[in-house]
Amino acid sequence: MSSKGGGTALSRRNYRLASDTEKPKPTGIVTEKLLSDYLHHVFPSSSKPGLTPVATRKLLTFQDLNTHLEELLTDGEATEETRDDAVEGRLGPPTVVLDHTSGFEGLLFVDDDLLGVIGHSNFSSIRATTCVFKGKWLYEVLISSQGLMQIGWCTLNCRFNQEEGVGDTPDSYAYDGNRVRKWNVTTTNYGKSWAAGDIVSCLIDLEEGTITFCLNGQSLGTAFSDIKMGPGVAYFPAISLSFKESVAFNFGSRPLRYPVEGYRPLQDPPADDLLKANRLLGYIKTVMATTIDVQEEKIVEKDSTLWKLDGEPTVLVTVAHIFNHFAPLMCKVYIVEDVLMNFMLGILEGGGSVDEHPLIQQILDLFWLLMEDYEVSECLKQLMMSLLRAYRFSPIIPDLGFQIHYLRLTTAILRHEKSRKYLLNNVFDSLTWCIFDMLRSVVFFYIKTPLRVKETGLEELIPTTWWPTCFDKEGRDDPELRDESADERLRRRAYERGCQRLKKRIEVVEELQVQILRLMLNNKDKGTGQASRYIFLNKFRKFLQENASNRANPTVLCPPEYMVCFLHRLITAVRSYWDEQKSRRPGGNVTSEDAYVPPQLFFNGKVDYFDLQRLGGLLSHLKKTLKDDLATKSNIIIDPSEILPSSMDDLDEDEEIGAAQRPLGAAATGGAPVRPSWLSSPTLGRANRFLSTAAVSLMTPRRPLAPPEKVKVRTLAVEQRTEEDIEGTHGNDGLLLGRPLEEPDQAITEKSLLEILDGIVMMYNLSVHQQLGKMVVVSDDVHEYAVALKDTEEKIARCPNRRSDILDELVKSQKVFAEKLNHLSRRLAWINSTIYSKEKMLDIYWLLRVCIRTIEHSDNTGSLFAFTPEFYLNVAMNSYSALKNYFSPANSMEELPGYEETLTQLAAILAKHFADPRIVGTDIKDSLMQALASYVCYPQSLRAVERIPEEQRVAMMRNLLAPYEQRPWAQTNWILVRFWKGCGFGYRYTRLPHLLKTKPEDATLPSLQKPCPSLLLQKHMAELLRHDKDMAASFLNSVLNQLNWAFSEFIGMIQEIQQAAERPERNFVDTRQLKVCATCFDLSVSLLRVLEMTVTLVPEIFLDWSRPSAELLLRRLAQLLNQVLNRVTAERNLFDRVVNLRLPGLESVDHYPILVAVTGILVRILVEGERQGVARAASVLLSDPCFQLHSIQHLLGEGETSAAAGAATDRKHFSLHAYTDYISSEEEQKVERMLAFLTEESKQAAASTAPTSEEDLCPICYAHSISAVFKPCSHKSCKACINQHLMNNKDCFFCKATITGVEDYIKPSGS
Repeated sequence: MSSKGGGTALSRRNYRLASDTEKPKPTGIVTEKLLSDYLHHVFPSSSKPGLTPVATRKLLTFQDLNTHLEELLTDGEATEETRDDAVEGRLGPPTVVLDHTSGFEGLLFVDDDLLGVIGHSNFSSIRATTCVFKGKWLYEVLISSQGLMQIGWCTLNCRFNQEEGVGDTPDSYAYDGNRVRKWNVTTTNYGKSWAAGDIVSCLIDLEEGTITFCLNGQSLGTAFSDIKMGPGVAYFPAISLSFKESVAFNFGSRPLRYPVEGYRPLQDPPADDLLKANRLLGYIKTVMATTIDVQEEKIVEKDSTLWKLDGEPTVLVTVAHIFNHFAPLMCKVYIVEDVLMNFMLGILEGGGSVDEHPLIQQILDLFWLLMEDYEVSECLKQLMMSLLRAYRFSPIIPDLGFQIHYLRLTTAILRHEKSRKYLLNNVFDSLTWCIFDMLRSVVFFYIKTPLRVKETGLEELIPTTWWPTCFDKEGRDDPELRDESADERLRRRAYERGCQRLKKRIEVVEELQVQILRLMLNNKDKGTGQASRYIFLNKFRKFLQENASNRANPTVLCPPEYMVCFLHRLITAVRSYWDEQKSRRPGGNVTSEDAYVPPQLFFNGKVDYFDLQRLGGLLSHLKKTLKDDLATKSNIIIDPSEILPSSMDDLDEDEEIGAAQRPLGAAATGGAPVRPSWLSSPTLGRANRFLSTAAVSLMTPRRPLAPPEKVKVRTLAVEQRTEEDIEGTHGNDGLLLGRPLEEPDQAITEKSLLEILDGIVMMYNLSVHQQLGKMVVVSDDVHEYAVALKDTEEKIARCPNRRSDILDELVKSQKVFAEKLNHLSRRLAWINSTIYSKEKMLDIYWLLRVCIRTIEHSDNTGSLFAFTPEFYLNVAMNSYSALKNYFSPANSMEELPGYEETLTQLAAILAKHFADPRIVGTDIKDSLMQALASYVCYPQSLRAVERIPEEQRVAMMRNLLAPYEQRPWAQTNWILVRFWKGCGFGYRYTRLPHLLKTKPEDATLPSLQKPCPSLLLQKHMAELLRHDKDMAASFLNSVLNQLNWAFSEFIGMIQEIQQAAERPERNFVDTRQLKVCATCFDLSVSLLRVLEMTVTLVPEIFLDWSRPSAELLLRRLAQLLNQVLNRVTAERNLFDRVVNLRLPGLESVDHYPILVAVTGILVRILVEGERQGVARAASVLLSDPCFQLHSIQHLLGEGETSAAAGAATDRKHFSLHAYTDYISSEEEQKVERMLAFLTEESKQAAASTAPTSEEDLCPICYAHSISAVFKPCSHKSCKACINQHLMNNKDCFFCKATITGVEDYIKPSGS
């Protein structure tokens, strides 16, 4: 049946009625009289109150209906005169849009409808095509981002540039909700702050000469009065906006959300079409509320909500006539939004579930039956766009009624199978998977956060507020210290009840959003073509590609706040389908709780990962180097003709390989291999396409003795894939093609769900984690204001009554802090409900476990692990960080199911892969190292590291003890230090003593955690160093080398800083230089602590001279310790002067950390060791030319010269005795014993040392006697010099001959 004219044609052909007026005759449908009564009932001919008497009206048939209907629709239309009068006071085209040809400045992106705009330069401006010079006018601006924008009016004379926009010139006026100001050359405070999702109404009264702005329908007051008016002055709507900011204008092409009485939109509404549409809709409603009783020959009223399209001919022909006029109107956005959407919303107003309102399904059936496809297409597109705008820009009220209303209608529409598939295929390509609407975002799954608490009704929903009031000495909330009063307890409980009320209302919205996703994930609706899930999956992958490939262009990315909500709804929907599939196959699939992504997805070419990095590097490189492993482990053969060379050198290599293997490749693909078109495409010919499905053939592993069975597969673009390509069929594994032998032969779940799960992990990596970190700022603000309020209250309590001026100021501050906390605590309740709730935490935890299991399965494939995308490791690390840092203290990780086991699994991954040779990316390797360094700073996660298998622990320690050269060693050293912190000399502090009085910027930093040493890992370290002598020597040499470098760099930098500080002119030291200087100092301290740990755990490395390099290591250690002591303890030295400057950035630089670390090493080798070792250590230390006894005396505040002691000075000298809270009395006694021992030894050494002639001194260092002779050249030096030289070079110092051996030098007795 054709929709246009179809009803008339049918009536002429099938429903021609007899003209016998004496006796009604049957027509084949109903009697002529009954039909006439029915049509007059549906289409009453009188527009006046009361109906035309039945006796006087003429018979109405289908032949006459079209003429009758046209007469009814033209009744009341506006005349040409009235149309001309309507445009008085306005100049320009009747359809008002943005002037993208000449009325703009700067670079902008304008939507296809010329109503949406995105700034793409510093400060871009654009105006509309229509201006007004008389009357009262308004337009609306839908705020999509809350950044810097100036919205208002301007004249044609205004000239804008990249610095000056609307409101910055004399004849332009603007409102800026970002800075809460109004602009007309000068600026003053005005209005309220706006947020994304708000609507700004711009009103101009050219009778009174005023301009007013409204925010979400509430007037902000008159902004400007006495504006310029008169001949030649007309005002255009205009906007200036900064980079990435976006808005959409409504000049009247759609119904105004907040119309203002007396003001007209710049674009007239389609009054005639509105009149027709409302009348036609009224006729449709009458049809639905009426039925024909053929037996009784009467018309019966009925409940329209129960109407069904049951094929009754009279009703169908009647409705066809209506749709002949109604269908073209449904292509117009204004009519769809004002008439159709409101009608459908009215159907659902009765409440109840969406299933209880089948009328919407019947209406959509009517649309598909009686409208052309292009008409249904445009109507559904405009309807979904209208719903999207309505949902996004609806104000938030306590019960979220508006949002629920629009989501219910969206759900009802998507329940209609044909409409759902059409929307997924054609409209949601630009709506849901990007839901574009100016900003490319998944709007229907987002719940916006209110910026203005008072307007959203949160004060009524949460009347009582609460915030923490107990803090520890470092300013952190400490529940253990909390001693609540009865009043505080009541407030907290009332606040929690309010939060629960809010959470329940938000859960209603979330449930509707999940229902929408479940409809889109339906894979059983195959009756009308491809199931919805597979359409969704292809669009979803395209959505991910756009967001992964356009990171440098933020204007086309989905906003992260939308991604967060979308991720949680998608997880809920996927898990529900996953568990439903499991319930249908109890013995087969795994549950969603044990979900993971099988590793073959990463290398079989079935899933496109765009240009995302793999753990082993570029996919092209992996394919070349691991093609044999792919063939043996997963039975995948790569056709050489499908390999795109990555360099010119590879071209020759490919020709050789291709010549040797082309017959095999041809057989695999069923003939001569054809080069696919995507290889020549500039956009699709990427490295990620190397493992194209056309280049993959499968050998069945279940019959190893039989010849390999080749399976030919097709190459398809993502959007062209079908269910068979994804789920597979008999003999075809679909997405799971090429199962490695290590992977269990077990069904996991539907393969489409596996790809969606893979996409969820990618989504988290793209922007969700970043957004979770941003939203924590509200919680941080609550904490800071709570601390400030508590501090203020304490000051008020201490303030003397006589200082009323101070007391008044304190009371004012108290009031401001309290008001701010009331606002923030309510806003925090909303954020905790939508982002940081227990349910959301469980979602992120589930994602963490998915990543862990995926990495474990992929790791089992051996070399094929290199194909795993990097983002799986990133998400594993970041999701754990989010759970630990973002969701607490509202929710605790300890309460999560299987928490300790998960920590252990993650610890095993970090311990194994931070030095995994299969991982080549520098960034991911650094991330793994940093994650492990953070992991060992917390007691629970450190214990998890200790719970991993011993073999893995030992391997981790071996990797940590590898030489520091040629790799990032700072984080490695930090990890070793954390294993030791709490065991070293005076090393039990959390923060340095001189920093205790200052507040840390972030008390949650890993470096500020309490010491938690690991004796088990110390034991492994000791065993490795004790038994592997070569590794011990190379490790300690690298530590000593790095210490020498770090401390030398530090000294050089503080010299420059001191010189800059002493100059008479005003100088500013570069903050970067200060930061690098402090870093070098911290590195020096941490390296000294690693040396202390090594000396304590394995002293024989230095003191057992039967070990190779032991004497050399001890001499190098003594040399460095003396150098550090001399530099730090010298009287009025450079170090003292820089420390006393207390420059910002050098807070960590102080005497205590470095001197205590050095003291710990000296005490261990000089006091706590065996007698022989102590004697050797003392001998080496004293024989070093740099040794100065007063440096050791300085540790206890001794050794000052009498002149210095007698000088009048207030400067306090360093002394370990001053740190009784950090150094035990036992440790002090050891230092005193060491000092006494060295004093005595130095006296004896001075008395017994015989003068040495210059000829007997080492010609290299001139510090020690000659003790070694080189073979074969017989040149001589001391053992320390030659041993250190031979570590890096085998050539003689003097003659460059290759040294084959070193022998002890014995001075001839006669010389």
